[in-house]
Amino acid sequence: MNRHATAVWKGSLTEGSGTLDVQSGAFARQPYSFKGRFQDEAGKSGTNPEELIAAAHAGCFAMQLSHFLAENGTPAEELDAQAVVTYGPAAGGGFEITESALKLTGKVPGIDEAKFKELAEQAKAGCPVSKALGAIKVTLDAKLA
Repeated sequence: MNRHATAVWKGSLTEGSGTLDVQSGAFARQPYSFKGRFQDEAGKSGTNPEELIAAAHAGCFAMQLSHFLAENGTPAEELDAQAVVTYGPAAGGGFEITESALKLTGKVPGIDEAKFKELAEQAKAGCPVSKALGAIKVTLDAKLA
């Protein structure tokens, strides 16, 4: 399987801007810019690569965990997964991503907290996006609703 996205950038780093398109059509010509990536903490001026990594991580993790929960005989009613990707200046210059912190609240009938956390840790370790993020710290805070 292959998935693809396209980025078009015009201009310099700080004054330029670009658009992102994804294969599925979920978004097309989505704007992104230096301001949206490095200056606008509200995230209202367009998307950015780190936000997209966070979305991919949260989505992948939730899907992996839903599989493990179903295999356990305790399918999830709802999994609310959030990923916060941390990035900032790198020691040698430029910027780097240093962490993805997963936060999960699950509605899972028939499971105890210990088993839920065990399966959530397995999903954190096993989801393909977590594996791809192996160069950074990945944390998990999981609880039942």
